[in-house]
Amino acid sequence: MGPSASAPASGVRQAYHHGDLRNALIDAALAMLEVEGADHLSLRAVASSVGVSHAAPAHHFGSLRGLRTALATVGFTRFAATMRAARAKAPDEPIAQLRAARDGYLSFATGSPALFRLMFTSPELDWNDAALCAAAGGARQELSDYSAAAARHLGLTDPHAIMRLEHLIWAEAHGEAHLVIDGRIPPSSALPEIDKASPLAVVDLAALIYAVPARTEGDGA
Repeated sequence: MGPSASAPASGVRQAYHHGDLRNALIDAALAMLEVEGADHLSLRAVASSVGVSHAAPAHHFGSLRGLRTALATVGFTRFAATMRAARAKAPDEPIAQLRAARDGYLSFATGSPALFRLMFTSPELDWNDAALCAAAGGARQELSDYSAAAARHLGLTDPHAIMRLEHLIWAEAHGEAHLVIDGRIPPSSALPEIDKASPLAVVDLAALIYAVPARTEGDGA
C-alpha cells in the first residue's frame, strides 16, 4: 500500500510553509490544462489534484482568471526561452537566426498546445497583471530582435514599416503554429526532405526576405 490519504496534504502543507505551494498548484494546473483543456480547468480541481483545501488556490490566485494569468505568465517565459535556445544553437547569421526562432516558436506551440492557446486568449487573462505583461514583453522582444536584421536587409528605416515587418513575421509563425496544433497542416518535420543547398530551396518567409534583392524606399510596388 502507498502512503495514507492524509500524507499528500501533509506534504503539500509543508511545501506551502516554505513558499512552494504556489508552484505546486501551477505545475498541477499546467498538467491538467494539457490533458483536459482550458474548459475543464478549475480552482477546485487543481486543489484536489495537489491535495490541499479548495481555498488554497483562491488564496494564491484570487480566481480562475488569476490562475490562468499565472499559467500564461509561465508560458510566455518558457516561450521566450525556447526561441532564445533555438537561436543560440543556430549560426549567427540572419537567415539562420530567423529560421531558428520560427522553429523555436513552433516547438513551443506543439509541445504545449493548450498553454499556447491560453496565452493568446485575451478575455481569459488579466492584462493588468505586471508579471504577465513583463513575460509577454520578453517574448515580444525576441520577435523584435530577430526581425531587426530582416528590416536592415530590406533597408527599412521608418518605424511603422519595421513594425509591419514584425507583424508579418509574427503572423507567419503564429498562423502556422495554430494550423499545426489544430491538425490542419502537417509540421515541417513530417514533410519530405528537401535540398537545402540554395536559400530558395526552402520555401519559407526567411527565403522570401533574404533571397531576393533588397528594395529601396523609392522603388515602386
